[in-house]
Amino acid sequence: MSPSVAALLSVLGISLVSLAGVFTLSLGRARLERVIFLLVSFAVGAMLGGALLHLIPESYDALGEGPQTGLLVLAGVVAFFVLEKFLHWRHQHGAPEALDGATGHVHHGHSHGLDRPPQGEAAPFALVNLVGSVAHNVIDGAIVAAAYLVSIQTGVVTTLAVMLHEIPQEIGNFGVLVYGGYPPRKALLYNFVAGLGGLVGAGLVLALGGSVEGLADWLLPITAGAFLYIAGSDLIPELNRRHSYPATKAVGQLVMMLLGIAVMALPLLWG
Repeated sequence: MSPSVAALLSVLGISLVSLAGVFTLSLGRARLERVIFLLVSFAVGAMLGGALLHLIPESYDALGEGPQTGLLVLAGVVAFFVLEKFLHWRHQHGAPEALDGATGHVHHGHSHGLDRPPQGEAAPFALVNLVGSVAHNVIDGAIVAAAYLVSIQTGVVTTLAVMLHEIPQEIGNFGVLVYGGYPPRKALLYNFVAGLGGLVGAGLVLALGGSVEGLADWLLPITAGAFLYIAGSDLIPELNRRHSYPATKAVGQLVMMLLGIAVMALPLLWG
């Protein structure tokens, strides 16, 4: 299988994760919160492992031992900080309004800090969340495609890291759309369409990859910086803020985080 076909299939698989929200409608709020906190912990380990065990070492192999790789990793961190500020991305992994929406238990008149619209209308924050999700998925698709241009193994590792992060993210996005006034079926459709933005990002990178020398090599450390930023700025603080106590939850976090790192370490055995 060619890297281009593998990249497009992987991005399509990631896009299908946007349908995960439908399964939350049968869960109670307490059960969903437990599931999400475990998924977020696992995603933290996967993103840190992907960045530190694969992307950064491979960047040094491709770009040499100078400061270039470190500067590009920092550029990735700064770029995602700016993007998050500009797009107002909200990582709704444990927010009450996202949990209420994802389980279908939306109570009008109780806003949890967000202004809900009248019944039958959609709130502006839901549209902003949808636009941010499209941009997010375009970037994810570009990241995955660039990784496949380096090697199949790098592409698979990057796909796993992105996909594991996307599961709780897409559940949160679905919950925000429902909480913002969209019917569950329409929210699911819009979330899936937003997820297809990844194919746009992948297509752009694959089209440019052959004409821009070293494009994939430059994107690898930037991707590593993005993973480090998302894990350190969005996911770990979310876990510390909502799920650190009692001690059993902290232990559960650690176990799932180590499991995520272990999953990313496995490809090293056959690399």
